[in-house]
Amino acid sequence: MTDRRLEGRSVLTLVTNYGVEQDELFVPLRKLQAAGADVTVAAVSTDPVRTLQGDKDPGESMDPDVSHEALGAAPHDLLLIPGGTLNADHLRLERAAVDTVKAFAASGRPVAAICHGPWALVEADVVRGKTLTSYPSLRTDITNAGAKSWVDEPVVVDPDGDYPLITSRTPKDLDAFVSAICGQLGGS
Repeated sequence: MTDRRLEGRSVLTLVTNYGVEQDELFVPLRKLQAAGADVTVAAVSTDPVRTLQGDKDPGESMDPDVSHEALGAAPHDLLLIPGGTLNADHLRLERAAVDTVKAFAASGRPVAAICHGPWALVEADVVRGKTLTSYPSLRTDITNAGAKSWVDEPVVVDPDGDYPLITSRTPKDLDAFVSAICGQLGGS
C-alpha cells in the first residue's frame, strides 16, 4: 500500500542553480513526494539545478519548477531550504528568496532548513529567539543574529514564536529531518 499521508499538502523548496548538496535536496523531495506532498522547487532561474556531493563532486541535476522571481503568492504549507555551502551562500544574497523566507515566517507557516540552509534565515532576520541547529560553522552567525541558542543535535523543532522552525545539521541527519517535516505537515 502506498503511503499518501501528506496528500493535499504542499512544500516550497528554495535553491540556487548550482551547489545544492545533492542529498539535502533529493532525499526530502523524494520522500515528501512519496508521502503524497506536492513539492515545488524554486531556483534563481529556470536553468537546471546542478547539485554537488560534499560541496565538490558533481551530483544529480534537475529542472526547477519556477524561478524565485516568478513565485508569486502561491500558498505552500512549508518552506524547505537545503544546504550546500555554495548554494546557501548564494541563496542569502537573492532578494526574492530572502523575501520568501520573511513572508513564510511572518505568516506563521513552518520553515525547515538543513546544514548551511539557515544562512537564509539569518539574512531574513527570522532566527531571533529561536533554538536551532545547523552545520557547526554557522553557530556564530546564528548566535550573532539573535537566536536563543544553537545546539548540536540531529534535528531541532522550535514551535515557539511567530512560526515553527525545523533545523538539522548535515545529510547524516536526513531521516530525523524528514520525519520532523512530515510530523509538522500532519503526517507523523
